[in-house]
Amino acid sequence: MNSAIEWTEATWNPLTGCTKISPGCKFCYAERMARRLKAMGQRNYRNGFALTLHDHLVEQPLRWKTPKTIFVNSMSDLFHEAVPFGFIERVFAVMTEAWWHRFQILTKRSGRLRELAPRLPWRTNIWMGVSVENEDYTFRIDDLRKTGAAIKFLSLEPLLGPLPDLNLAGIGWAIVGGESGPKARPIEIDWVTDIRDQCDAAGVPFFFKQWGGRNKKKAGRLLEGRTWDEMPITALAAE
Repeated sequence: MNSAIEWTEATWNPLTGCTKISPGCKFCYAERMARRLKAMGQRNYRNGFALTLHDHLVEQPLRWKTPKTIFVNSMSDLFHEAVPFGFIERVFAVMTEAWWHRFQILTKRSGRLRELAPRLPWRTNIWMGVSVENEDYTFRIDDLRKTGAAIKFLSLEPLLGPLPDLNLAGIGWAIVGGESGPKARPIEIDWVTDIRDQCDAAGVPFFFKQWGGRNKKKAGRLLEGRTWDEMPITALAAE
């Protein structure tokens, strides 16, 4: 389905639900949304935010004939420890077959990603990213570097602290954003500008998604008077 997320065009959720593993998960937007969708009677959220596999949605991107940039599992984590490897293989097989789309996967479970990566087909249309909310979780970037993904990217959102010494070797894109929602934790401008400057020095495209807060629309996306919407430059083509 079409997405309002600034750095993608559509979302595909062959699984929904998750469990919390680090501070960035504390006020999970997907958990709030899943509860709301369950209350509305949405079939795919009948289990709320409990991890649920949706076999009927695995092949959904094959039915989308117009090329799209697709965020995979905006409502879950494909590398959750409870997701069978066979299911992950099926998702990767669809992404490989649907070569005309660009797929963006994000995980906080970088250890499992690192373990499974050698067994997965890393076609050029499959981007892989990890979420890093503060300095305690920069090890996820090292795990990401061990994958065969052509585009490796970082989601530094919700940014909960400074990241002064990022190792951006091999990283092709960085997204930064503040937390949004009723209990959003604050973000500091210096954290954001420092990351932007590190990306600039390393030649890494920088995307500033939002300041966040209780009213993210009011807070907006401007950083030093402009928006930052840099993206990796790639060709959508079959290998």
